[in-house]
Amino acid sequence: MERDHLLAALERVPATPCFVVDEALLRRNLSVLDTVQRRTGAKILLALKGFAMFSAFPLLRDALHGVCASSPHEARLGREEFGREVHAFAAAYSEADMRELVTLCDHISFNSFAQYRRFKPLVAAAPVPIECAIRVNPEHSEGAVPIYDPCSPGSRLGVRLRDFEPDALGGISGLHFHTLCEQNADSLDRTLAAFEASFGPHLHGMKWLNMGGGHHITREDYDVDLLCRLINGVRERYGVGVYLEPGEAVALDTGFLVATVLDVINADMPVAILDASAAAHMPDVLEMPYRPDVIGSGQPAEKAWTCRLAGHSCLAGDVIGEYSFDRPLRPGDRLIFTDMAHYSMVKTNTFNGLKLPSIALRRTDGTLEVVREFGYEDYKTRLS
Repeated sequence: MERDHLLAALERVPATPCFVVDEALLRRNLSVLDTVQRRTGAKILLALKGFAMFSAFPLLRDALHGVCASSPHEARLGREEFGREVHAFAAAYSEADMRELVTLCDHISFNSFAQYRRFKPLVAAAPVPIECAIRVNPEHSEGAVPIYDPCSPGSRLGVRLRDFEPDALGGISGLHFHTLCEQNADSLDRTLAAFEASFGPHLHGMKWLNMGGGHHITREDYDVDLLCRLINGVRERYGVGVYLEPGEAVALDTGFLVATVLDVINADMPVAILDASAAAHMPDVLEMPYRPDVIGSGQPAEKAWTCRLAGHSCLAGDVIGEYSFDRPLRPGDRLIFTDMAHYSMVKTNTFNGLKLPSIALRRTDGTLEVVREFGYEDYKTRLS
């Protein structure tokens, strides 16, 4: 019954394309994440690189301890709109970045000892105390896709053991690793073993360990019990606090992208052209790549009519994938793409001047609130 109500709400979106995030589904994920916190004492942060819908922050801040940012803009958003802890990490900081970050952050992780030495005086002079960390690379790869694997050969992310400087840890409060992408707790188990073998001795005397993101904690098959055992084991062995900073797990399976069929043409097969674009509105479809699910569709030839779904940009490769439906699609039909809350919204762009999708929130009482619409000024003000 709830699914029927959700689908009815999505069909009522006044204009497309439109992202819709469901508050009840967000609450479901937050309940799982808070269970981990209560069982372990770990603190879970929202990775803004994955989900930055600040109209949902009042709900998220009730369960999560803060945000992690990859830039001064993300840090400022976290400080202004989330209002709890603000952590930052980047592969490198400029002096202008650091001067702004020290006014916004509680924790800053550095990707090299050289950057830490360079900016230590600015951190020390900050208006509020800031805790610093060094990000390390355990050189243990669990990622299936190299572009998303922080431990792939030649990775610029994290200090390797051969470059680690134990004598330069003065003022460092924690260590930070981030090695996972959409993975289960068994991947963390193996990564943690590699981390401890290389860097465990340096964790003694630290205040905390940040285990990064990529933990698919809210996925149905995720081994929450193993995660809790791993966290509790680290806390017992080293006497440190533990941070996790998922982005995807916070918003996993909570959002949708509603699109409208503009035209159906015949190429080597029927092609339905949508007002949503893979290139502009779902970049990971091309970058990762992957084929998003569409409610009511099947695999090619599974249902009566098979077509290719494509965007309306001029990019020849603006293709979402091949799907089958019970009947041929017609102009005006609406399609609903699932699991579109994380990464899609933060990666949208205005290629070809395409209008950005609106953003809506479905409240727990069933009402649908369009919280943001975009127009020409959003395109123009990005340019000069």
